[in-house]
Amino acid sequence: QVQVVESGGGSVQAGGSLNLSCAVSGRTNDNWCVAWFRQVPGKQREPVAQIDNDDSTAYLDSVKGRFTVSQDNAKKIVYLQMNNLQPEDSAMYYCAAERWCRLFRGGLRYDYGYWGQGTQVTVSS
Repeated sequence: QVQVVESGGGSVQAGGSLNLSCAVSGRTNDNWCVAWFRQVPGKQREPVAQIDNDDSTAYLDSVKGRFTVSQDNAKKIVYLQMNNLQPEDSAMYYCAAERWCRLFRGGLRYDYGYWGQGTQVTVSS
């Protein structure tokens, strides 16, 4: 049974930082991708940052240089360090995981099978 749980959201002022955590329980020793998505009301969910078992990463262009995705050595916890947050970063942030997955050439994947409940990020100006 694979479960995904996010935490670390909150309210910050523009220019501030947050560090989100994603715990993927029941993850098998296969190739996995873990991703951060975000969604605001009335808009489509978009991928923000992704990482695979080889620590290859992919980022949404608008967060490059500000956000960093990483994982611990056991590949149980995935982090999203968000720096220099801006109001347009405000969204519900979701963690997702996909089995038998690898990232190539920095490209973002959209098809994920396991999803967390979301954690809210609010950035004020």
